[in-house]
Amino acid sequence: MRKVITRADIERLEAASEWPVPPDALITAAAQELAAERKIRLVAVDPAVAPAPAPPAQIVALGSDHAGFPMKEALKPVFTELGLEIRDVGVHEPAPADYPDIARAVGELVGGGVAARGVILDGAGIGSAIAANKLPGVRAALCYDKASARYSREHNNANVLTLGGRLLTETQAREVLYTWLTTSFAGGRHAARVAKIAELERIYRTWTPSKSPKS
Repeated sequence: MRKVITRADIERLEAASEWPVPPDALITAAAQELAAERKIRLVAVDPAVAPAPAPPAQIVALGSDHAGFPMKEALKPVFTELGLEIRDVGVHEPAPADYPDIARAVGELVGGGVAARGVILDGAGIGSAIAANKLPGVRAALCYDKASARYSREHNNANVLTLGGRLLTETQAREVLYTWLTTSFAGGRHAARVAKIAELERIYRTWTPSKSPKS
């Protein structure tokens, strides 16, 4: 199957001057335009020596609506510092966008196992958390300080972080994001509780108010 190079792929190459791609790669027009704008040269190389794709544990799905866009862009260096690969699902400019669409795009990558974690920014972070938690396999947490970020990972094994781009300063958002990305799930007694969350999802996946859920 031919590899498709999209604008999102080019977005994460801020410091790159050239990037190896398979000889038969399909490069979208938007990707070519952004690569030219950033003076990134796409070099065709033999697939045998092309960089291996990053494992899901190293990939973070990232997205924002227009309200969260400035903060999303400002926080990108945090991922680079931690050696993580970003899959930016948009928006790519501060044009009006609906946060449920962004939450869905991030949630599908996380729930589908492409990315181990996701980060979504909107104005307050509330709507994105609500929307993302509707997707199977997503445990989204709205965090507003280092303590909430730490507990969401240690106790709840949250795999999606939502942030309020208009409610946090850049320094505050950076601290929350860094804490969330560097904190591991504590396991132990918390594992059984997170398992119950997954069980609720399983039981109610096909539930309707007209009938009782079956365990």
